[in-house]
Amino acid sequence: MSAGLPILRLGDILLGGLLSDLDDKTALAFTDELTHRIADEHIRGVIVDISRLEIIDSFVARVLMQLAETGRLLGARMIVAGMRPAVALTLTELGLQLTGVRTALNAEQAMEQLGWRRPAEEAPHAS
Repeated sequence: MSAGLPILRLGDILLGGLLSDLDDKTALAFTDELTHRIADEHIRGVIVDISRLEIIDSFVARVLMQLAETGRLLGARMIVAGMRPAVALTLTELGLQLTGVRTALNAEQAMEQLGWRRPAEEAPHAS
């Protein structure tokens, strides 16, 4: 795991989250971990949940864009999920665009965008 940030695998999708006290070193370690796992585990989709991220700066925005581009080059789509209104406003005020980064309101919507469906409940067997 990268610097205490959990990255879960659900089939061929990785789900990771960024925390509010994200520093540059942790952001780079998270990016490195995700990049290697995309390549090594043949991942087709990555969801980065930023719902705990209360502020964003130009460095974190750049890291997210680079991760999206690297993932695309490796054959994976990346979706940023759970952006708070304050984070969106900050990005706009700073003139930052997450070019190449898809967004979703939450991780569940991101999973749907990637075509992931919950396995259907098994029907009870007749006795």
